[in-house]
Amino acid sequence: MILSKTPYRLSLFGGGTDYPAWFENNPSKCISAAMANYCYVYVKKLPPFFEHTIRLGYSKVESVSNVNDIEHPAIRACFQHTDIVSDISIGHDGELPARSGIGSSSSFTVGLLKALYALKGQILSPRELATDAIYVEQVLIGENVGIQDQIMASYGGIQIIHMGLGIQWQTEKVLLSNDYKKELESHIMLGFSGISRIAEVQAKKQVDRIKEGLNTNLLMKMSEITNEAIELIQREQSIDSIGKLMDKNWRVKRILAEGITDEVLDTIYVQSISNGSLGTKLMGAGGGGFFMFLVPPEKQEEFKKQMTQIKVWVPFEFDNDGSQIILNT
Repeated sequence: MILSKTPYRLSLFGGGTDYPAWFENNPSKCISAAMANYCYVYVKKLPPFFEHTIRLGYSKVESVSNVNDIEHPAIRACFQHTDIVSDISIGHDGELPARSGIGSSSSFTVGLLKALYALKGQILSPRELATDAIYVEQVLIGENVGIQDQIMASYGGIQIIHMGLGIQWQTEKVLLSNDYKKELESHIMLGFSGISRIAEVQAKKQVDRIKEGLNTNLLMKMSEITNEAIELIQREQSIDSIGKLMDKNWRVKRILAEGITDEVLDTIYVQSISNGSLGTKLMGAGGGGFFMFLVPPEKQEEFKKQMTQIKVWVPFEFDNDGSQIILNT
């Protein structure tokens, strides 16, 4: 059995500019982090005792004998991409819910590819793994997805991703002092709104608007905010100054496309600021999922009591390692 462990991502600034439709012609940056919350994928050889040759366990169970009959698009595409066609069983378990703005689908794709390549005796670099995952999702599946999720799941840590011109991208690891990293980490709170959504729906709206030239000024403004935020973080400036930029960024993001926010999500946002959040961010493409709040540690217990619309709170820590094989027998 081979077991992979892959982090989810916490987008800090620049989400929405990581679609190829934008950065191919508009060089951009985003800064993102990996969370110490994980997606686990196991793969193992399936013994020849069954009518089927492929067994899959995720939110449902599939038993088939032909890769093309697999219903799950990411699993089917990963099998095709790695030329694995039979005699295999896979399973998945995630610490956080899908469709919640934390890049869970890309973490799954990265973790599955990591495990399938390990089954073949191959070890990919983080760049190779991210590149393969981007190809699987954007080309083989045809999804409207950016590139930061696959990169963060593969690399881990805190990364600046430089994107464009063309489809080129590079990572730059953000090196922070231990004290500042701990301070930033201690301020981050993750709260689940209880609203799940299909990211593809929101992403397609945003990509369509990019192609129609409707979001150019907004994305330019977001890029300016991102560049300013990167400078503040690298210079280890106050969390309050970062929070103010997060608020500024939200005012732009919320009008990128219809459906990014609604009355419930707006209420959570406004209440968080009035109850002491230095900066609040709705994760992912919008429409629901997790909120990130920047709250001083000494105020967090009272903050939780006031934020009654948050269904679940998740302790936050940074992940440093990206996707790993943690069992290979």
